[in-house]
Amino acid sequence: MEKLLFTGGTGFLGKNVMPLLEKQFYVTTCGITPDDMIKANLAKEVPVLDQHYDVVLHACGKAHVVPKTEAEKQAFFDVNYQGTINLCAGLEKVGVPKALVFISTVAVYGCEYGELITEEHPLNGDTPYAKSKIMAEEYLTEWCKKYNVVLGILRPSLLAGKNAPGNLGAMVNGVRKGFYMNIAGGRVVKSILMAEDIARILPSLIEKGGTYNVCDTRQPSFGELSVSVAKQLGKHKPISIPYWMAWCMAKVGDFLGSKSPINSYKLEKMTKSLTFSNEKARRELGWEPLDVLENYRV
Repeated sequence: MEKLLFTGGTGFLGKNVMPLLEKQFYVTTCGITPDDMIKANLAKEVPVLDQHYDVVLHACGKAHVVPKTEAEKQAFFDVNYQGTINLCAGLEKVGVPKALVFISTVAVYGCEYGELITEEHPLNGDTPYAKSKIMAEEYLTEWCKKYNVVLGILRPSLLAGKNAPGNLGAMVNGVRKGFYMNIAGGRVVKSILMAEDIARILPSLIEKGGTYNVCDTRQPSFGELSVSVAKQLGKHKPISIPYWMAWCMAKVGDFLGSKSPINSYKLEKMTKSLTFSNEKARRELGWEPLDVLENYRV
């Protein structure tokens, strides 16, 4: 088996894909946790690697935080961009890999809503998170071209898996505590990917390379997901409130400030669908994603 270096491999993604990766590769993790095999803070240092790796899966990154200060904004660039530069510097010292796969994000498109957005969409993301990922993508494109490394860039949407972070994790916690509510029947759709699909797509990606959106083909609604989560937790089906009621709550939230659980901006994001097309990955890589509704377990 080939040797694979996995940055960020002890986090949420790593815990969900490691069982599959270890069937395909000899895996070495690199990061800042006690469980990492190579200890390195990529945001601040060039990692000291002791061997050459055939494949690198670069998933180390900062996300799921809304920055409030300049220092918090800078942290995105330190981890996502400078961390990528430092990783590449470390790889140069032991010999570059044949392939590098970078876990980017659909946030690079800067879209708040839309349907089946493709990889051809301009990279309009203007948040520190999106900008830092765009810069990392650009750096890796030039670096891999210089050293003749096959580059695969994956742009996942929401990730589903055990102990999922972000909006999906918030849904699970809300359903578990009994206060999750759907708005207008929960018809809003956000693209989601089973985390283990990152491992399933890897073999073909490291051969071909390219940039791909990765998400479920079915594109389940939040209403469908919340019902599935409630069944798994043995809870009642989440209630649904009409849009007008949510709108009134949001207006009150506008006056209450950032501590409010809902405001007009959050309401818009909660009620407008945002989906991405996985057609390119399915066509070029021969990959078929797992069905989230059938496979997601809380």
